[in-house]
Amino acid sequence: MSSFGQTAPQPGLATSQRGLFGRLLQRRRSSGAKRKPRDAARSFIVTFVAVVVVAAFLSPLVRSATLSIKTPQQISAVDGPVVPVSPAIFTYRDRDYPIMNVPINGTTRELALVKKGRTSSQFADPADPAAQTAPLIVWQGNWRALQGVTRFDPHWENYSNVWNELDYPRLLFNTIVIALIGMLGTVVSSTLVAYGFARFRFPGRNLLFIIVIATIFLPGAVTIIPTYTIFARIGWVGTWLPLLVPAFFANAYDVFLLRQYFMTIPREMDEAAAIDGAGPFRTLVSVLLPQALPVIIAVAIFHLVYSWNDFFAPLIYLSSNADLQTIPVGLARFSGARVAQDPGLIQAGTLMTLVIPVLLFLVFQRFFVRGIVITGVEK
Repeated sequence: MSSFGQTAPQPGLATSQRGLFGRLLQRRRSSGAKRKPRDAARSFIVTFVAVVVVAAFLSPLVRSATLSIKTPQQISAVDGPVVPVSPAIFTYRDRDYPIMNVPINGTTRELALVKKGRTSSQFADPADPAAQTAPLIVWQGNWRALQGVTRFDPHWENYSNVWNELDYPRLLFNTIVIALIGMLGTVVSSTLVAYGFARFRFPGRNLLFIIVIATIFLPGAVTIIPTYTIFARIGWVGTWLPLLVPAFFANAYDVFLLRQYFMTIPREMDEAAAIDGAGPFRTLVSVLLPQALPVIIAVAIFHLVYSWNDFFAPLIYLSSNADLQTIPVGLARFSGARVAQDPGLIQAGTLMTLVIPVLLFLVFQRFFVRGIVITGVEK
């Protein structure tokens, strides 16, 4: 007993507890040391697979980008490199000569082949300021065994040529107008329909919603002829109306996304707005839409990209009016006429059409992913 009436700790017990704690701590450290290499290996494998998948996905785009800055001669070159290159040339006494890699005295020099010979050839040194008047360098050997020097030679004028030859400003204006008006109609109509399915109770609501969703599985080829016949009889063929008016009658896929998102918003917020005197439309505008901004942006991007890349509908409805055609149709027409002559121009025009959709996705990526993820979480 101590002076304060407490039992003094027993040395043996403290030693055993300390030893037990030490063994547990040592075992934990050893298991952690074993786990770290395992986790590092797993992380490396996942990262490696992701890099390989991304590289495989982007390889056609990289190939297209390199072709877009090549001339037909560079593209048709046998065993040509991926990047655009051209043979290096040196002007010697008003004539152009190819530059070769010539081994001289244990080093390799870049010299211009001026006079060819079977056993010896004569070269000029492009690095010599006095090469025009200096005596030629004699090299013993067969010049055919030498490798030519190439220089990086991109042809950025392909993009300007496409811009002018394709009348790209007119096609770009048509595509932007059709995409924006259609996006506005899709967002407004799909939001109203989805709001009705998510918040209003009426007989047959679930059955009607199932019928709307079932239209997603209806092949588009089934409705082509009836739809075209209707638009042709009312005189809409050759105008933008067949491309714009259907967008104002909602889309089943977008209605589904918006309805699912609206159902994740508590109804108590609607009831609070109703107590304050807000009607259904005011509740939609002031309560639901501010919270549904991510899915609205996702729907807008969906339709914008779809309308931007749509080829078939503008082809059948605008084929008789070239001034109203969109970029995909104009690019296809240009491709059919120039693909055999200059494939680089086709690739340049294709990359130009990708700029706006890619920029939109990069700018609104956070909202886009959030809208898609939250839509399918709870309901």
